[in-house]
Amino acid sequence: MASTAGQDKPVRRGEPVPPHSLEAERAVLGSILIDAERVLDLSIERGLSEDSFYAPQNRALYGLLRRMHDEHKPCDLVATHIRAGELKLLDQIGGVEYLEELFDNTPTAARAGHFVDVVRQKHLLRTILDRARIAMDLCYDEEDEADRILDRVEQSFYDISENQINTMEDWAETVSSTMKELHRIIDDKRGITGVPTGFLDLDNKTKGFQPGDMIIIAARPSMGKTSLAMNIAENVATGDVSDKKKRKVAVFSLEMSTGALAKRMLCSRAGVPYHKLFDSYVGKNQNEKLMSAASVLAKADIFVDDTPGLEPTELRAKARRLKKRHEIDLIVIDYLQMMNFSTYAREGRQRETAAISGAIKAMAKELHVPVIVLSQLSRAPETRDRLAKPKLSDLRDSGSIEQDADVVCLLRRPCKYPDDEESGDTKLAILDVAKHRNGPTGEVRLNFEDELTRFETRYHGTDGSPPSPPSGP
Repeated sequence: MASTAGQDKPVRRGEPVPPHSLEAERAVLGSILIDAERVLDLSIERGLSEDSFYAPQNRALYGLLRRMHDEHKPCDLVATHIRAGELKLLDQIGGVEYLEELFDNTPTAARAGHFVDVVRQKHLLRTILDRARIAMDLCYDEEDEADRILDRVEQSFYDISENQINTMEDWAETVSSTMKELHRIIDDKRGITGVPTGFLDLDNKTKGFQPGDMIIIAARPSMGKTSLAMNIAENVATGDVSDKKKRKVAVFSLEMSTGALAKRMLCSRAGVPYHKLFDSYVGKNQNEKLMSAASVLAKADIFVDDTPGLEPTELRAKARRLKKRHEIDLIVIDYLQMMNFSTYAREGRQRETAAISGAIKAMAKELHVPVIVLSQLSRAPETRDRLAKPKLSDLRDSGSIEQDADVVCLLRRPCKYPDDEESGDTKLAILDVAKHRNGPTGEVRLNFEDELTRFETRYHGTDGSPPSPPSGP
């Protein structure tokens, strides 16, 4: 969201004048005329823009000086006077007299850093006031639901704080923290560096889902992609993973309600077919299993949001809030094609999907958590050949999904296709890790209990002995 502070918005009757310091603004501009290269670099590094200046002529002059700096032209008094004349900006910047006044009243640029900080702080206060005013207007208009207004307001204020963060990291600290992480990996004989999924072969290949990664699980309808994602979420939240650690999971379900997800998860964990719930009688043994499953799931830190038609801006605001309040470790989105992005809707679905994908990847990186995103595949696998094996190019609506993703898993079940040589194995599910930005690709074979909508680690063959534990790094 672009800043609108300091753009001569009219002050309402009875309101105090917005925070500003003309003295500091003039000191910054005068310092630039004295020592342009150092002071302009300093002001740019600390986030000063034209909008940071309250007075219109100061704003115009800073914009001119930035332009000259970008053009690699000198920014001294004479050069600025000449360039302003060429661009017919002399009146806007206060004329040559104002330039001379700034130069004469700034004996040294030694304290430029202090005045840059003052200007930046005043601009920040004006920005906060502007956002608060917008929030008030939204509330008084009552044109939207309160929850959506809260999301918009929270995002707008978060954007302010985000813009104040210095993204430059100290290299020595980066190297030191990286070595600590490498030593942790070396000491961890399992080699799992991210969030384990609870599926041994998948964890062995990916070393867990890594913080900041976007993981796509894509399939044709009725292959079980929602079941797989929810099984992973359950494993992660209940500690049914290699390190037995319970983690916190956020699920954004755009297709199924929270209640429907809970029923499926309960039945899946209890080993009770979902359709049995609608029978006239549930046996005592099955009821006990459901109660036991409920006891475990009730203690799991799973946060479900079933808002339909969610937009990336809303998703980001909700995820930020969960990260701040609960330190979530994993996000699941079901599914990408159910999301909207009104800003890009008129540019076609492909462009809209690309924007959604890019926004999700940016969110994963910002929050430093792995994000599992479910996605549909096009009909191409079924029209290409009788085996219907999916490819990366089959990702529906946009090639940007493949580009943005760190990991892409293509799910298929051979039993759905009679011509597949393994079609007789009704339990077999194949998860093809078709893209892995930082590791190996290849197939992972799982068992799928269709009645229970439950995936399990598949041992050698179908019912053989357990595989070897994941190898070390």
